[in-house]
Amino acid sequence: MASGRTIVVIDDDSSVLRSLERLLKAHKFDVRSFKSAEAFLGSANPWEAGCLVLDINLSGMSGIELRRKLTLSGISVPVIFITGKDSEIVRKAAVEVGCTAFLSKPFGVEQLTDAIGKAFGRAGRD
Repeated sequence: MASGRTIVVIDDDSSVLRSLERLLKAHKFDVRSFKSAEAFLGSANPWEAGCLVLDINLSGMSGIELRRKLTLSGISVPVIFITGKDSEIVRKAAVEVGCTAFLSKPFGVEQLTDAIGKAFGRAGRD
């Protein structure tokens, strides 16, 4: 895949991480996955990601905190927040730090691919 089409998935639930990785690879995306924000920051080049699929409720640094850290570092990458604990407070925090989309688990394939299309500046599914 071309540079900039790499999707980074960060989720501390191994089964969700594996499922998303398989799904996105089936849609011809380059995928890198991490079990924590800290692992991502420690072993990746955040500026190479075309899009982050980021769980909000991670062990350690939260998805919201990671987004803030990236922004303060001058890294502007589209973020699709995912969460199993949806609430108005969580949605508001996600919007405030900047997100392309907000998906509640479980979400459908089409919801995710539409959000990725939006993140990459395209309408509809990839």
